[in-house]
Parts: sequence; structure tokens; C-alpha cells
Amino acid sequence: MMDKPRTGHAEKRRLRRNLLIVVAVLVVASISVGVSRLEPAAPTANRETLFFGTVQRGSMLREVRGPGTLVPVEVRWISVSVEGVVESIPALPGATVTPDTVLLELSNPEIEQGAFEAESQLRAGQADLENLRARLEGELLSQQALVAAAESQDEQAKLQVEADQRLFQEELIPELDLKLSRLRSAQLSKQSKIERQRYVQAQRSNQAQLSAQYARVAQLRALYDLRRREVESLKVRAGIPGVLQELPVEVGQRVPPGTTLARVARPEQLKAELRVPETQAKDVTAGLRASIDTRNGVIPGRVLRVAPSAQDGTVIVDVALEGPLPRGARPNLSIDGTIEIEKLDNVLYVSRPTFGQANSKVEMFKVIDDGSAAVRVPVQLGRTSVSTVEIINGLEVGDEVVLSDTSQYDGFDKIRLNG
Repeated sequence: MMDKPRTGHAEKRRLRRNLLIVVAVLVVASISVGVSRLEPAAPTANRETLFFGTVQRGSMLREVRGPGTLVPVEVRWISVSVEGVVESIPALPGATVTPDTVLLELSNPEIEQGAFEAESQLRAGQADLENLRARLEGELLSQQALVAAAESQDEQAKLQVEADQRLFQEELIPELDLKLSRLRSAQLSKQSKIERQRYVQAQRSNQAQLSAQYARVAQLRALYDLRRREVESLKVRAGIPGVLQELPVEVGQRVPPGTTLARVARPEQLKAELRVPETQAKDVTAGLRASIDTRNGVIPGRVLRVAPSAQDGTVIVDVALEGPLPRGARPNLSIDGTIEIEKLDNVLYVSRPTFGQANSKVEMFKVIDDGSAAVRVPVQLGRTSVSTVEIINGLEVGDEVVLSDTSQYDGFDKIRLNG
């Protein structure tokens, strides 16, 4: 007998193999889909490396803080109004000075010569004034004598008219003599009035001439005073009591007009000059209370002035010191200042995190499960202070949150806490 080929078994094995492959592919695909749908495993963080804060309700003091320095309240920058060469430097930086202390001595022969010529012109003008006054007084006295003589003749003529009138009535003289006497009296009366007018006119003329000469002398005196002040300015004085801080010139150096030669400050009168971040300075106004930490004591103060513009991201705020200066306080001493903006009552707040700005929305990790884990929650921040921030919504009283930078856990909604 001949065997028959078993072709059916081969087809069955091939079909079974294909079926197994399909089943395997489906199983692998199902596992992949399931794994892809699983949440990533929560990372673990050590509690000792994180900072935490607890949400509270109550009063929150808004403050801003900035570094700065102590600077003198009164500073005098001393410049020269004339050109000169530095001849000597009697005072050096660090010296205590009075208003009359000479800091520098300059020389300028042209200025000294100008002062000498101005003095000579003034003396000549004063001499001319005295000569003019004497001459005009003499002329006025002469005119006064003429007035007196004319008035005397006028009076004599009037008396003569009276006498002739009596004689004419007694028919002792003719009427012609009486008329001639009256005519002469009238002429002398007019002459007296003319001389009196000349005297008044002479007084006015003398006054005008003297006024003009007085004006000339005053002009010469003003010029002399100017030249004398220029000579005096060659001796540069402090102007105020204090300490000489800067003197950036040397002997023999020629300095043009307007050059700043020195700086004098009063070290016993200081103020704080704070550099407040631009983002925080918008709420700072004059009159707010402040405290200045000199690292050797805290001084109370009050805001004097806020600079109108920012420089390098900060705003200059001047604070007047209202307490005694601690030992060692001096100009240019580095300090830290805190300014009180306002007090917020009955608000929800927490210690300020290392991220997030005022009135912004952030995500924070809130501690759950008795401190074993933390979940990400959205939080709306409100007003900020130096060390606290207002919570608008997203957290409740007693919630504990992570304040540290959690950017390394971006993409995770939950972290495990250990330690």
C-alpha cells in the first residue's frame, strides 16, 4: 500500500502559528496602551531640604526692604569761579574744617592786577566826587549871595516907595519921583524873583551832577568788589563746618573756572539712602515709617523723598533718621532699610515663597496625608511684603505648603515626602 501525503497537518500548523503571532501582537499592544495610560510614579523629596509655611489669618504688615548707605544730609561741593594755579593745599581729606578754613590757595596775576586797577579807579572816582561836591557847593553859595543881595535891594526899594509916598502926599516931591521910585521897586522885585529861581535851578542842577557822579562811583565800587571777591576766591574756603572728604587736585595744577575742587560734609547729620527694587517702590511715599539697620543698632526713621525715576532696576529713597546714631555710624556705611507700607487686617497670608509676584497666579505644593505627600494646587496671590504674601484663594487656614523652589518637580502633580 502507498502512504497518502498529510497536507492538512501543515496547514493547521501554519494557521496555529499565525494565530499565536496575532495574539502576541495584541497582548503587546494592550500592555503598551495600559502602560502609557499609567500616571508617572511620584518623585520623592527630602523634607529637610525644603522650606514650609503654614497659612494663617490675621494682621499682615506690608513692608519693602532695600540695601543702602548712610550719606550726609548737608554736603557742599566747592568749585572755583576763576582760573588759577594751585599754590598750596593747607588741608587734606579727613581734616575737620570750619567755614573759614582755607582748603586751597590759588594764584592768578591777571586777577590780582585787575583788582589793583579797579581799586585805583574807585579812588579816582571818589576824589572826583569830592571835587565836584566842593565846586558845586561854592557855586551855590555864590548864587545864594546874589539872592540875598537882590532881596535886600528889593526891600530897600519898597521902603523908598513908602517914603516917597508920604513925601508926595505932603507935596514935598513931584509925582514923577514917586513913579520912578515905584518903577525901580518893581524892577528890583522881579530881579529878586529871578535870582531866587536861579538858586533853585542851581540846586537841581547840582543834585543831578552829584547823582551822576555817585552812580559812577557806585559802578566803580561794584567793579572793585567783584575784583576783590575774585582775589578772595583764590583762597578756597570750606564754607560750612564738617569734614573734608575729597580734594582731587595737586599743587601746580591749573584749574579752569567751574572746576570742582573739594567736597565737605557734616558727618554728625546723616540720612539713609536706600535702593528699593523698582517693582516694590511704587507704593513708597514720603512720610512712611522706616527702620534702618546699621548692623550695630536699628534707627527709626521716616521717608523724606522718593526719586522720580529708576536706575538699574532700583529707586533711590531718602530716609530721615529720627533716633541717635549708634557708635561707628559714619558716611558711606552699608545699611539695610525696611519701610512700612500699610497694615492689612483679617487677611489670609503665608510666608513668602521663593517664586511668584504680587497679584499673580501660581501653583504650590500643599502637604497632605499627615505630611507624607504634597499635591500641586493653584493659588492666587495678593499683596506682598518682605517676608509674607497675601492669599486670595486656593488655600485655607492651617494648610501647610512648600515655599522652596519646586521647578525640578514640574510635570508632577504629587510628590512624596520623607525624612
